[in-house]
Amino acid sequence: MTPDFSAAAFKTSSHTQDNGTCVEVAVVPGFAALRDTKNRAGGLVTVPARSFEVFLRGLR
Repeated sequence: MTPDFSAAAFKTSSHTQDNGTCVEVAVVPGFAALRDTKNRAGGLVTVPARSFEVFLRGLR
């Protein structure tokens, strides 16, 4: 299954600084995607939502 992020709302962290060195994240059922804020048309990195949850938990 290929997730569809065409209508997804990408969000940046509230901790983002105004220097363009951040990523945006969107979530659709079962998947999360990340993209570069400086190159939004440059493609997405998609991962299963469960894997992204584990990744975020490891950051805390």
